[in-house]
Amino acid sequence: MRAGLLRVMGLVGVLVALAACEAPQGPSAPPVGAPTASGEVSPEVAAQNFVAVARTMAPQIEAECRARTTGRNCDYQIMVDDRPGQAPNAFQTEDKQGRPVVAFNLALIAEARNRDELAFVMGHEAAHHIAGHIAAKTEDALRGAVVLGVLAAAAGASQTGISHAQNIGADLGSRAYAKNYELEADRLGTIITWNAGYDPLKGAQFFRRLPDPGNAFLGTHPANALRMDIVAETVAQLRAGAS
Repeated sequence: MRAGLLRVMGLVGVLVALAACEAPQGPSAPPVGAPTASGEVSPEVAAQNFVAVARTMAPQIEAECRARTTGRNCDYQIMVDDRPGQAPNAFQTEDKQGRPVVAFNLALIAEARNRDELAFVMGHEAAHHIAGHIAAKTEDALRGAVVLGVLAAAAGASQTGISHAQNIGADLGSRAYAKNYELEADRLGTIITWNAGYDPLKGAQFFRRLPDPGNAFLGTHPANALRMDIVAETVAQLRAGAS
């Protein structure tokens, strides 16, 4: 991670960066803050929405982390990746001190139609850390590398061949449960979003604008329809008083 990741507490620059994006101008442009026909909001409103959601979600995310884990670092850092020219993206990682990081790039902040979508994506990414998915995926990759490496060695492969097999095994291993991890994060993210006072069903409409990965074998993400079903099922459980 480079210096382009900015702490959420200093997000004046987010508004400035988003406002620098091309926006409709002239008599036909909608008023500042009004959605366009496609549902898009102005850069100013997009930035304001992100700041408001981050301030609301951060304490809820940390509370969920502390309630659901033992000994895990719950000092979340919500950040913005300000590198230009990126496709819309959000991700979860850890910094050098082991603190969980949830990062949004400017394109995703601009793409979100409302605060519910931002909250849902934020809850989903935060859920990966709470559920221990980074460590789990690392273990999955290691197991895959060991299995294929041993098989290659038993078949008499050279060291180069063994290394190649290990790389393939690591990639396959990391993908083995990737869809399950995404669905788990969708479910827990729905709970976090709900508990923070946002509407997960409205937030999950974000999936309708994403390319659908379908049900690809060893894909990293499940089909969008399945993900929306998980959100709807979880909301129904929450409304019934169960989580």
